Amino acid sequence: MATYAVGDIQGCYDQLRQLLDKVHFSPGIDRLWGVGDMINRGPQSLETLRFLKQLGTNYTGILGNHDLHFLALASGAFKNGKMTSLLPLIAAPDSHELFEWVRNLPLAHVEKIDTTSGRKKFLMIHAGIAPGWKFKQTLGYAREVASALQGPDYLNFLQQMYGDLPATFSEQLKGMERLRVITNTLTRLRFCTATGRMNLKLTTGPDTATKNFLPWYEYQQLKPDRVLLFGHWATLDGITGKDNIHALDSGCVWGRCLTLLRLEDGERISVQCNDL
Repeated sequence: MATYAVGDIQGCYDQLRQLLDKVHFSPGIDRLWGVGDMINRGPQSLETLRFLKQLGTNYTGILGNHDLHFLALASGAFKNGKMTSLLPLIAAPDSHELFEWVRNLPLAHVEKIDTTSGRKKFLMIHAGIAPGWKFKQTLGYAREVASALQGPDYLNFLQQMYGDLPATFSEQLKGMERLRVITNTLTRLRFCTATGRMNLKLTTGPDTATKNFLPWYEYQQLKPDRVLLFGHWATLDGITGKDNIHALDSGCVWGRCLTLLRLEDGERISVQCNDL
C-alpha cells in the first residue's frame, strides 16, 4: 500500500488518470490525498469529481479556493464569478450529489504516516498557514470553517466568504470576519508578514515579494517529524527550499505537469500536461 498526494488537478482528469496509471495506483489498496482545487479552469471538472468521489475512503481531499467557488456558484450564493469550465458540472444530473460531497470535505487534514525515515505527522492544507499556527491549531481553525460550511446556514457563509479583509488573524475576531480570514489563510495565502498580515493581491513567484512580505512557509520552523503539504502556488515549481514543506501544484492546467508525492519515501512522479 502506498499513499500519494497530488497537486492541484483543476479538472485535468485525463492527466490525473495517466499519472495514477504511471504509478500503478490500485484503488482499494493505495490511497490518494488531494491538496484542493480539484476542479475549475481545466476541461473535465465533472469527470474529476465523479472519479474522486467513487474512490470512497481511499481518497482524502481538502477544499481549495476553486472548490469553494464552485459551491458558491452552484448554490446561487455568488453570481458574478467565472464559471464556463464548471457549466457541465453544474448541469449534470448528479450535480447536487457532487455538491454535497464537496461541501462536506474539510479544509485541512492531519495524519501520521510510517515513512522510510520514521513515523511522521503530515499536515495537508491548500494554500498556507499563518506564522505561529501549530498543526493542532490549524486543524481546529479549519473545523470552524467546515462547521459553517456543513451547517444549515451554509449559504450565508458562501455569500460572505469573498473579500480580503481582515488581513490578519486574531483570536479576538468573531463571526464571519473570523471565518473569512481563516478561509483566506487556508485557501488563498501566499505572502504574509512575520505578524501574519496577508497580501492576497500578490500572486506571482517568491522573488516578487514586496517589503516586509515573505512566502508564508519561510516563517515555519517544523520539528523533524512534521511535514507540510500544500498546493495553490504553481509559480513555485514545487520548490520551497525546505525538506519538510512540499509544494505540489506544478501547473498542470497551465500546460506544465501534474505531480504526485509518495508520502512513504518522498518520491515525486509527474506527467506532462502540454496538450491542455
